Amino acid sequence: MAEKTDPRTALPPDHRRIGQELDLFVFSDLVGSGLPLWTPRGTLVRNLLDDYVWEMRKARGYEKVEIPHITKKELYETSGHWEKFKDDLFRITTREGHEFAMKPMNCPHHTQIYARKPWSYRDIPQRYANSTMCYRDEQTGELNGLSRVRAFTQDDAHVFCREPQIQEEFLKIWDIIEEFYSRFGFSLKIRLSFHDPKEPDKYLGDKSRWKFAEDVLRGMASARKADTFEGIGEAAFYGPKLDFMAKDSLGREWQVATIQLDLNMPERFDLTCVNEKGENERIVMIHAAIMGSIERFLSVLLEHLNGIFPLWLSPVQVKLLPISEKHAEYAEEILEQLRAENIRVELSDGDSLGKRIRSAKVEKVPYLLIIGDEEMNARTATLEGRAGKVGALSIPDIITKLKEEIRTRA
Repeated sequence: MAEKTDPRTALPPDHRRIGQELDLFVFSDLVGSGLPLWTPRGTLVRNLLDDYVWEMRKARGYEKVEIPHITKKELYETSGHWEKFKDDLFRITTREGHEFAMKPMNCPHHTQIYARKPWSYRDIPQRYANSTMCYRDEQTGELNGLSRVRAFTQDDAHVFCREPQIQEEFLKIWDIIEEFYSRFGFSLKIRLSFHDPKEPDKYLGDKSRWKFAEDVLRGMASARKADTFEGIGEAAFYGPKLDFMAKDSLGREWQVATIQLDLNMPERFDLTCVNEKGENERIVMIHAAIMGSIERFLSVLLEHLNGIFPLWLSPVQVKLLPISEKHAEYAEEILEQLRAENIRVELSDGDSLGKRIRSAKVEKVPYLLIIGDEEMNARTATLEGRAGKVGALSIPDIITKLKEEIRTRA
């Protein structure tokens, strides 16, 4: 089959090329393969995405936590990850001979935050959010730009709750996922990722736990009238999950967000709350990542949008283009006014106006402000967007228009 090309360019979509054109990230042979380095512009985009997810989580009662990047191997032996993934770990031996590993996931660490003290049922759910880097010893031949790396950032969260609270907590996360992906024009369907009963050794826990967990997920999806299909063998080793499959602008399908129901890790770490009868009640654990990995999500998003970020996400939102040197002082005034309103703006001068306009369009800057004699005399600027010329507007009107577009994440 011929490779599908992006209808907006002559080249196949490639996030590596787009990221270089937009100056978002770089790889260094001295640092190592699969270890992306993020430029100021790329870091800004990452942080804006992460802040958006956090804004939605905070509104639903989540709290931020932080964890170290290494752990004793005993943590992963207790969780079951050591047996399953020990060959994928970066291992560290201390000078005293203790064996540690760089964390490939965060859930076992979060169990220990929950386990720090006894909890009453009145304190449940506990919701922890943590955007943090993880590390996996991927083989060199498997690495691919941001899609497959050795160091990646998970926008991770874990909910510790009682069984009757599972559906409410799942649906809160589901709402976040739908809002986030609809913002970028992705359509979603759900894979019910269940265990394969023909391979029982791949999974923790007994059949009854798995049946209960999978029935809960199937029931929620049915009640929500979601577009679903079953993926037998796609479960995590500790529990079933809802995997959200996003279709991009080129018709390609990607597995992005995930919500996982875990009845096994609370058992292995003896996580409980004290219920209404004063008894210790086993809780359940929900794992949730909205972007999954920020790196991989950005690889998908860059190709989906062809690098054309919406205004709120663009590293540079406005380019100021004075036609000649005599307009430079007025352009500087506008620059300061926009910056005072937290609009990300750059002044472009030196080359011919045509060359500067072409350069700004290559950088995919959402808006240009062109300043000539008429604009300077009228104390206006001519606003030009991706869809064409908007016209000459006063600076307060331009600020109002841009801030509203940013506020609504249009």
